[in-house]
Amino acid sequence: MSQLPFPMAEEPDDASRERGRKLFAGQTDFLKGVVAMSGLPDADRLEVCFAGRSNVGKSSLINALTGRVKLARASNTPGRTQEINFFTTTDGPYLVDLPGYGFANAPVAVVEKWQRLLKSYLSGRANLRRAFVLIDSRHGVKKVDDEIMALLDKSAVTFQVVMTKADKVKENDRAKVLEQVRKALSKHPAAYPEMILTSSEKGDGIATLRAIIAGLD
Repeated sequence: MSQLPFPMAEEPDDASRERGRKLFAGQTDFLKGVVAMSGLPDADRLEVCFAGRSNVGKSSLINALTGRVKLARASNTPGRTQEINFFTTTDGPYLVDLPGYGFANAPVAVVEKWQRLLKSYLSGRANLRRAFVLIDSRHGVKKVDDEIMALLDKSAVTFQVVMTKADKVKENDRAKVLEQVRKALSKHPAAYPEMILTSSEKGDGIATLRAIIAGLD
């Protein structure tokens, strides 16, 4: 049987799992929120960023990853939080939380300003090693996700899809969504060839994501 395109990442081996555990067992702190390129911290370490539609579960994933319940906070009004939030890990990479996109409730001028900042950040951050694009397991890739992926293609930033809320979907329904996601990813040259299936609530996939981040260089 031929291998599916964009398979799920395998469980990490013991050494990789332990490396990921150690990285996130250390202190993770909020560093700053950035609203302009001039406010970015020094590019003195690797960084990874997390992007996703509003309500995709990004804050929950970052909190599960770091073991900090309230480290990343979701905005009460999707599309309102327009800062790029930086978090520091102990002797590890910056974790960068990009505002949820979708913008159903944000003014047009705010959206345009954010889009300019996002493009500048993605194209001009040399220490950005990987973007994790979060896709809701219930809904698959939407047009706005495709637009972000196209921007990452153009910026030559490798991105890896993280499927969120896996526990909220029946297995048969999930298979249909994954087929749609794989088809969408096949059009994007910057897409990393493995996906990660996660549930922040159940803890599924968290050790795998930790190990992947800890293994970047």
